[in-house]
Amino acid sequence: MLMRRKLRIETERLTLRPPQHADFNPWTSLRQQSEAYLTPWEPTWAEDHLSRRAFTNRVYWANRSVSAMTAMPLFLIRRADSTLVGAITLDNIRRGPAQSGTLGYWTGQPFARQGYMAEAIAAVVHHAFERLDLSRIEAACLPENVASRGLLERSGFKYEGVAQSYLQINGRWRTHVLYAALRMDRRGRTQVG
Repeated sequence: MLMRRKLRIETERLTLRPPQHADFNPWTSLRQQSEAYLTPWEPTWAEDHLSRRAFTNRVYWANRSVSAMTAMPLFLIRRADSTLVGAITLDNIRRGPAQSGTLGYWTGQPFARQGYMAEAIAAVVHHAFERLDLSRIEAACLPENVASRGLLERSGFKYEGVAQSYLQINGRWRTHVLYAALRMDRRGRTQVG
């Protein structure tokens, strides 16, 4: 429990912190309002996706994951007015020789394309490399998700390839494009002179 309270990342406009029980109403409202916007890019929502019970389970999972250091599920809270704008999760944190994790994120439709997620990704990547000592952060998205691909590329992630039938999205197995950011990334750089 102590770890959860300590996990707080501040950016220029955002506070990134694990979900809390008090976030249920803002989270449910934002997810409902953004459902049509998010559905093409996400796994099919369970029937009880927006229920208090499912959200309570999400909070408990977040607490356990942070304590076990297997994931960093974070809500993006706009500091100016304490509004929830989205979420980002560094999941599947692997130690030992891998020292890596997988990044996933979503932004509520009213807050899309305002730079919030770029800010959050930069902060989480920095935290992962500098505080968690990870070496590699992976991310995947649908090939046609031009906005997400551009966001990853602008955030320093490099395209690595394609994973066939990678995740079930909107009820179908979908191929994804894979990206990664490396702590000591020299890909794409050339030695001149």
